[in-house]
Amino acid sequence: MIFLLVLIPFISGIMAFFLRNNPACRGLIVATAAAHSGLTAAICFMNVKTSSNWLFLDELGALFLCITSILFLAAAVYSIAFFREGPHSEDDKKQTAPVSFNTKEAAFSGCLLLFLGSMTLVIISRHFGLLWVAMEATTLASAPLIYFHRNKRSLEATWKYLLICSVGIALALLGNLFLGVAVSLSGKGNIGLIISQLDLSGSETSIPWLKAAFLFIFVGYGTKMGLAPFHTWLPDAHSEAPSLVSALLSGALLNCAFLGILRAHQVCVASGIASFSRDIFLLFGLLSMAAAAIFIFGQHDYKRLLAYSSIEHMGIMALGIGLGQTAAFGALFHVFNHSMVKGFLFFTAGNILSVYHTKEVKNVKGLIRIAPVSGILWMLGILAITGTPPFGVFFSEFIIFRSAVEQGRNITAVIYLILLAAVFIGMFLVVPEMVQGKYPEDIKRPGKKENMFRILPCLVLCGFALWLGFCVPDWLQNILQQALIILENLK
Repeated sequence: MIFLLVLIPFISGIMAFFLRNNPACRGLIVATAAAHSGLTAAICFMNVKTSSNWLFLDELGALFLCITSILFLAAAVYSIAFFREGPHSEDDKKQTAPVSFNTKEAAFSGCLLLFLGSMTLVIISRHFGLLWVAMEATTLASAPLIYFHRNKRSLEATWKYLLICSVGIALALLGNLFLGVAVSLSGKGNIGLIISQLDLSGSETSIPWLKAAFLFIFVGYGTKMGLAPFHTWLPDAHSEAPSLVSALLSGALLNCAFLGILRAHQVCVASGIASFSRDIFLLFGLLSMAAAAIFIFGQHDYKRLLAYSSIEHMGIMALGIGLGQTAAFGALFHVFNHSMVKGFLFFTAGNILSVYHTKEVKNVKGLIRIAPVSGILWMLGILAITGTPPFGVFFSEFIIFRSAVEQGRNITAVIYLILLAAVFIGMFLVVPEMVQGKYPEDIKRPGKKENMFRILPCLVLCGFALWLGFCVPDWLQNILQQALIILENLK
């Protein structure tokens, strides 16, 4: 079954390139997403044990697999409306040249499915080398998706994405090489770079080489994760990509990079240098939150606003892992919460862009009267992503804060609260006017009802994010607890 998780998206992706019927492309995306979700449910919820020489799925991977599968299924449903409304439904009228043209639907569908397959391969990789290959594959599959609108700004965003992430992936390769040296010096080079075996033989690994390996892997995959100061590709890519792609970049791709770093952290914990890796997580977590708090103020593009919010939340996750103990549980819970909320926020941003045809905050007014459902979802989403109760994001952020206080790290806790408050203020300086302001006379209402395929994924993800604030389902709580045991090497 574990092979099917990768094979189905890859085979469907290749098939999509040869389809000439647009409805068939949309059907293929939805069918593949449904099949992937079904397999994920069978493996994760029915406790099916899956392992091979190169692929495996533990509870830590299961958490990220569930997130990716849920979010991609929502994006697949959203794509139906995205393509039905025409290739320019999300064009920014101030940034698109009259001669611009959009990627053919077949090519877009193929890349989207290959993107799913490569992200899945990252999650279920048992070998650090295979994980690296899969991570590079996510870059190659997603780059054409960012270049969808084929204008000057999307070209710039795509090249920046490719260049910066390629430098990062090269550094991660060096980290893998150093990890190999660390293993070979231990006299157990026969185990290679297999994650589960490295965890078992961690105490015999060469510590200096392991530290060097972790640093390079952290910086390399941290670039893909969007941690500051390696984040410079992220705002452009999230802003210029179609909204369903932005949702997957923020809610799934960044998580894959995070998982790559967590796998290296596992080896550090098993080798007895957990404090070393945690200090690095702590430093860059706070740095990322600070960078996001600074750049969110005065932001004029609402999709870039969400992009900087993603940087902030990557920082929160890193901070939680850096604090360890209960905070690590909060960080893993936050991964789930952030993906659900950021997913429906980017979908809603696409709804706004399809009506107003601009990403400029100052030109979006009266959303609650032009598109009432999207207006409500936008306000709820901003409340959720800034950590307002009763959404799940509030509780995962609170778990991290409480853990910092319990550990006596009061300065860290205070800085954490100040940065959260700064982001909250920065976002709410612009959002109320978008929702409640006087709408421009030249904006037409989308009709009696907003498109069901644009609204339904947003409602489901929003409901899920709200539900997690009241009750964590048993299956998710079990996965989170087991993932924490694996991550922290608890017995």
